[in-house]
Amino acid sequence: QVQLVESGGGLVQAGGSLRLSCAASGRTDSTYAMGWFRQAPGKEREFVAAIRWTGGIPYYADSVKGRFTISRDNAKIAVSLQMNSLKPEDTAVYYCAAHRYATAQTMERIRPDYWGQGTQVTVSS
Repeated sequence: QVQLVESGGGLVQAGGSLRLSCAASGRTDSTYAMGWFRQAPGKEREFVAAIRWTGGIPYYADSVKGRFTISRDNAKIAVSLQMNSLKPEDTAVYYCAAHRYATAQTMERIRPDYWGQGTQVTVSS
């Protein structure tokens, strides 16, 4: 089992920045990929970004490319999502996710096995 706990959501004006963090515990190892998904009211959950725990090239949804950066902190067993130039359409509940034997790219197409509880991000116009 893997436990994921997100933090760092909040309210920000358009153009501002937020940083989300996801702390992982349990049976995590180098075979995992971790990522971020989001779900806006009335919409389906969508992929945002992912990275392999061993590193490599991160993978992003087109809608956030160039504005969001995903990174990992091996010492803390955590991943972060730095969100810059936020737009009102980025408003959603953001979820951290993990899946074994996934790559950063395949995280976009699968439903990961492990999820955090979610953290609200609200961008005002």
